[in-house]
Amino acid sequence: MSDQVIIDVREEDEFAVEHIEHSISIPLSKFNSLAPGILNQLGERNIVIMCRSGVRAKQAQAMALGLGFNDAHTYEIYQGGIIEWKKQGKATVAKPKKAPLPLMRQVQLVVGLGVLTFGLLALFVNPLFAWGAAAFGAGLTMAGISGFCPLANALGMLPWNRGDALAKRELCQMSKGG
Repeated sequence: MSDQVIIDVREEDEFAVEHIEHSISIPLSKFNSLAPGILNQLGERNIVIMCRSGVRAKQAQAMALGLGFNDAHTYEIYQGGIIEWKKQGKATVAKPKKAPLPLMRQVQLVVGLGVLTFGLLALFVNPLFAWGAAAFGAGLTMAGISGFCPLANALGMLPWNRGDALAKRELCQMSKGG
């Protein structure tokens, strides 16, 4: 695989938990800004794009072609992503199992449970609890528009996330709106 390079387009926290040795991390959320510099350095090597299951890899392939890198490289999507890679018995570099859930999954878990709880309370206790579910929706909308997520910042301060340098970097980037 010396003439091939694996580009992993999963987010930084996913890559930190588990990745393929010698793969290069270019998170899809930062692909347009990071990819040009990295792809230029790869010369004419063939590029295998990988994510968790294949969906983001297809998006990254389209983005790379949109950036004008269609002549210099051959882009292959690793069908099935890292899930398929592991099913085939291929090795990965993994963090110890004690690692907390990635920060964005923690946010999704809290928001999902919050909406479910407030929805059930609105249904069975008092319709005014629907405002709680609406608040979670408004928070997600704000995070999507601005790139700033106060809930992620709050979760990042919890003890199980404090020791993770990656989580701290991620929080700084979110606070800066990037």
